[in-house]
Amino acid sequence: MILHALQWLFDARIEFSGGQFILWREVLGNVFGLLSALGGMRRKVWAWPIGILGNLLLLTVFLGTVFGTPNPVNLYGQAGRQIMFIATSVYGWVRWRQAQSEDGTAVQPRWASWGTRGLLIAALVGGTAALTPLFRALGSYEPVWSDAWIFMGSLLATFGMAKGWVEFWLIWVAVDIVGVPLLLSAGYYASAFMYVFYGVFTLTGFFVWWRVRRREDRTVSVETAHLDPTVRRG
Repeated sequence: MILHALQWLFDARIEFSGGQFILWREVLGNVFGLLSALGGMRRKVWAWPIGILGNLLLLTVFLGTVFGTPNPVNLYGQAGRQIMFIATSVYGWVRWRQAQSEDGTAVQPRWASWGTRGLLIAALVGGTAALTPLFRALGSYEPVWSDAWIFMGSLLATFGMAKGWVEFWLIWVAVDIVGVPLLLSAGYYASAFMYVFYGVFTLTGFFVWWRVRRREDRTVSVETAHLDPTVRRG
């Protein structure tokens, strides 16, 4: 029964005219990714294991020739980032479980320091430059720098989410901007469509976390004013 279900999962596709198709694995993997992003926006611990399920499915999709996918295109950066996602998600899962509050929310959104922001930008640009020749040697799809950019941005965004940095949503936006044209040119239409949707979703997530951070800052200011009679009250 399980083997039959797995066989269906690997072979099932949505057919379109002109011989075009989308694998159900690609659709389901992106749906799990969207659910994980929704859980992340709400700061729920379950966002991490749901995301891991999606990563496992997408790993089999982007290694097209390895897993016998009908689309014989290997995106090693996309495949490698699924493995990276799984490893980083385990870290985030543990960290959020430790910080989980009674209302079910986990991490408390906070701004990264200016020094950390500089390091994130340097890591994104430098990591992309370093990984591009490696992915090209492995035979990744052109333009290879886009694949490397997506990999590095995904790594930094996932780490930033685990740390609770509000800025991690903006890193996702940078990933989506590059990812859409790459995935369209490679024929991964479901993932490209989801990247467009993710772009809007991640901007929304940024403002949601921003408001949570601002609300917490105001609460701290009010509490400080009540505790310290020397603080001027307007």
